[in-house]
Amino acid sequence: MWESETESVRGREYGNGVLSSNKHGVKTDGFELRGQSWYVATDIPSDLLVQVGDVNFQLHKYPMLSRSGKVNRLIYESNNHPDLNKIALEDLPGGPEAFELAAKFCYGIAVDLTAGNISGLRCAAEYLEMTEDLDEGNLIFKTEAFLSYVVLSSWRDSILVLKSCEKLSPWAENLQIVRRCSESIAWKACTNPKGIKWAYTGKPSKVSSPKWNDLKDSSPSRSQPVPPDWWFEDVSILRTDHFVRVITAIKVKGMRFELIGASIMHYAAKWLPGLIKDGQGQGPADDMSISTNSNSSGGTGSSSWKGGLHMIVAGTKDDTPSIQAKDQRMIIESLISIIPPQKDSVSCSFLLRLLRMANMLKVAPALVTELEKRVGMQFEQATLADLLIPSYNKSETMYDVDLVQRLLEHFLVQEQMESSSPSRPPFSDKHMYEGTQRSNNPNAKMRVARLVDSYLTEVSRDRNLSLTKFQVLAEALPESARTCDDGLYRAIDSYLKAHPTLSEHERKRLCRVMDCQKLSIDACMHAAQNERLPLRIVVQVLFSEQVKISNALANSTLKDPAETQYQPLIPNHKTLLEATPLSFQEGWAAAKKDINTLKFELESVKAKYLELQNDMENLQRQFEKMSKQKQTSAWTSGWKKLSKLTKMTAVENHDIVPQISTAAEQTRKTPRRWRNSIS
Repeated sequence: MWESETESVRGREYGNGVLSSNKHGVKTDGFELRGQSWYVATDIPSDLLVQVGDVNFQLHKYPMLSRSGKVNRLIYESNNHPDLNKIALEDLPGGPEAFELAAKFCYGIAVDLTAGNISGLRCAAEYLEMTEDLDEGNLIFKTEAFLSYVVLSSWRDSILVLKSCEKLSPWAENLQIVRRCSESIAWKACTNPKGIKWAYTGKPSKVSSPKWNDLKDSSPSRSQPVPPDWWFEDVSILRTDHFVRVITAIKVKGMRFELIGASIMHYAAKWLPGLIKDGQGQGPADDMSISTNSNSSGGTGSSSWKGGLHMIVAGTKDDTPSIQAKDQRMIIESLISIIPPQKDSVSCSFLLRLLRMANMLKVAPALVTELEKRVGMQFEQATLADLLIPSYNKSETMYDVDLVQRLLEHFLVQEQMESSSPSRPPFSDKHMYEGTQRSNNPNAKMRVARLVDSYLTEVSRDRNLSLTKFQVLAEALPESARTCDDGLYRAIDSYLKAHPTLSEHERKRLCRVMDCQKLSIDACMHAAQNERLPLRIVVQVLFSEQVKISNALANSTLKDPAETQYQPLIPNHKTLLEATPLSFQEGWAAAKKDINTLKFELESVKAKYLELQNDMENLQRQFEKMSKQKQTSAWTSGWKKLSKLTKMTAVENHDIVPQISTAAEQTRKTPRRWRNSIS
């Protein structure tokens, strides 16, 4: 617990919180309780009966009349027996306990003021009109001084007084006790933790709240660093309306929105059983760091919430909601109204679980819409388990598909707003702008696409899910959000399994949301032998698979075998299997053997395809030759023969001319030889 170092000093200055009045007309040793009545220990007989609730107080007129204006007025306005006057104070704030302390003060008996009784006594003094006009140093003045100088300077006392104000509405509100305590708590919560040290209570396993370190001679080595969330547990014991007042005051002081959101999540985990799942976050705390002697009221005590989530489910029926359901509805509505507007102030998982309970408890529609918009701002952080929200509005479907559709629309609107105005921050707060900019990237849509595909796979098993709802949700995201449609194919196949009576037209309409060219090789293998798919889709898958294999082989000739196109498919396939439900993974495991067999068969089919392609080319060439021969006529063939003969004749004539010339030369030379021989 928080303890102020100056609290003991101020307590000594103020008499350690002990009030006494020196002016009294009746000497007494104290009050005595006999059954349901209080008696003054004195010999003077009582002449005033005051009834407060079920308790009677046998008092004397003079001490009460001299200090209480209300008692004075009631006595003189009454027409009762002059010897014994009776008055009833049914609406006295603080009840018999506060009136007992006020009566003791009137008799001059010492009253011990504590953080547990000061608020009730202050309200009772105001009700009894114990002002300075009747007596100097009356009860209003002294209780007000104790509040201002002792209570508000202490963290522990401020928490206790604010907790005790739960039974004093509207008096505590009108006297500004709630406001002053809330501001005191907010101011101390925003204090730099470096000036605070922990004070151990003696329990070996637990550490109490920190204490103010106003003393300068404390050793730094002995002090322990205080975490920024040190005030969460102490504030979480407050009633919801007072918790809202404290958080509102903390916002005004300028605390970081992450800490404010974390404190809201801590408070929800404490007072909303079933909101935080097992193993996630903090569950409801069994112990309170601050305890009071008085019983808690308002139906928000820790013992009244031990029923868990099954108590809330009863409130969803047509009968009158239980008290716990009404209280939890009020808590949810209050928490929604104080969640900081900045993105990432609370987790998306917390918002979705809060939205689940809000729908179950039928929270105000305006607050539900606001909560849906908050979820849409950080929808990429959601998980499949949080999205599986049951339908509480008597819908035919098991899960609330319309709710997820609205969340997706809010996400797309937010993405469009951020992309349309990237130059200027959408919010004035710097942290808010930075948190918004972190999500404005294409990876957010890709994560949402994988999330929606997984959600469709789960809800597709519902036989009451209409084809239109499935198609609208699948087509809500743009095509660029999905780089691979394997998840969408799993959802379609699961829907076909759960709805075997679909017509051929409905099957084609369902498969139209999927792009066969975005399927991986494994998904194409599975789709090629899927008898539930329409024949047209199977042909498209086979064609797409053939193109992918051709591209893969073409790339393998240009790259090393270790860098083939098949290598990056393995991690992608593992990633897809992680997002696949267990029941659907079993179907894929059974089909894995057939896929390997089909791979081998595809290789042989490809080889045969290449052989047939070569044969087809040869036949094409032969056909072209035959067609050219048939097109030539007899006239053209005759001209070709004639041209050939002409060419042959010219060649022969060219060969004969040199032979004749050589023969003539020989005849000329012969006579010469004759002359020589004759001579």
